[in-house]
Amino acid sequence: MDRIRIIGGTPLNGRIRISGAKNAALPLMAACLLSDEDVTLTNLPHLADIMTMTNLLAQHGVKLTLTDQDGGALCFNASHIFNLKAPYDIVRKMRASILVLGPLLSRFGKAKVSLPGGCAIGTRPVDLHLSALEKMGAEIKIKEGYIVAFTETGKLKGAEIVFPKVTVGGTENILMAATLAEGRTVIKNAAREPEITDLAECLIKMGAKIEGLGSDTLIVDGVEHLHSATHKVIADRIEAASYAIAAAITRGRIELTDIPLNLLSAVAHVLIDIGVSITETENGFITDAQNAYLIGTDVMTEPYPGFPTDVQAQLTALLTTVSGASLVTESIFENRFMHVPELARMGANINVHGVSSAIIRGVPRLSGAEVMATDLRASMGLVLAGLAAEGETIVNRVYHLDRGYEHLEDKLSSCGANIERLHGE
Repeated sequence: MDRIRIIGGTPLNGRIRISGAKNAALPLMAACLLSDEDVTLTNLPHLADIMTMTNLLAQHGVKLTLTDQDGGALCFNASHIFNLKAPYDIVRKMRASILVLGPLLSRFGKAKVSLPGGCAIGTRPVDLHLSALEKMGAEIKIKEGYIVAFTETGKLKGAEIVFPKVTVGGTENILMAATLAEGRTVIKNAAREPEITDLAECLIKMGAKIEGLGSDTLIVDGVEHLHSATHKVIADRIEAASYAIAAAITRGRIELTDIPLNLLSAVAHVLIDIGVSITETENGFITDAQNAYLIGTDVMTEPYPGFPTDVQAQLTALLTTVSGASLVTESIFENRFMHVPELARMGANINVHGVSSAIIRGVPRLSGAEVMATDLRASMGLVLAGLAAEGETIVNRVYHLDRGYEHLEDKLSSCGANIERLHGE
């Protein structure tokens, strides 16, 4: 099993191009099931989760053609779907596999999808997806670990969906399902993430009728058919935030390109509060913490446009290295402080209270150690801590990183990091 070795303590300085967003690419790929014509996606990142989704779509019968390897362009053709089952051996690898449920059910009137896997962060149930689809006329049963769904008439029907809490995946699944449903669907308390707006914009290019983009109420008027389209995946705001924090935690300076700063305003505001300089450029922004005096702050994760839960672990790592105390409150997922014991092995001073908050007291210097990654974002937090720490850090279970960070070692090395992958047996 591969590991990552880091010799820390060097300020990073350089430029990093931000990749396409995994969290946008996966629902966009699932949306290709809604049409029997070619759909081309560009700026797809080269990641394990993207490969898992391509494998899932291929076993459904989607034909995939690589049109531009360097540009991350794939053409999807779902004109000959022969299998409506999403099997456990693929779905268990990635929670986003549940996103094929809405498109399959909407276009074909039935689907069988394994209950999902992915990161071990709390329970993350899919009941919000299922109850919404039931309101649209679906009959749903759980049998032998599978979601078995069908419609009596072969078509979903428009409905008013009010999510009891914000759900990104649920919003995406119902948004896609509604495009081919009969009549109007109104989604209230919809998630507002940029990745959902990106999905809606692609669906509109395919002929969908959607209003309310960027708001918490989406209105979808179903159509008979979705057609061919080409769409560029938006930039990965979580990757950008991670590398901005890499500059801050090493007291360096990194220019990030191909990323609009407005995609991560909440993260930028927190970094500025801590004492980091953020300067917008024509094609991105510069994060500069050279000679900066950084201080603690209080942060709560919230649905977009609030501070993203997917950056909490990275920020926690940074806050272990600043002056004073900080309070981090996690309001989205439970069990999202599993990286804290590993940071403690590196000398961090963190006290977790219950399941939702941590008090962090900055220390003069972290020390390198061998640590174990528990999930995707926690693993990046450990890499960031290793970049700041004195001596050698070994991060185990880096397959988590491969799910969400494209060319991680190359991008960090280009900015002066002493980082390498150790290949296991």
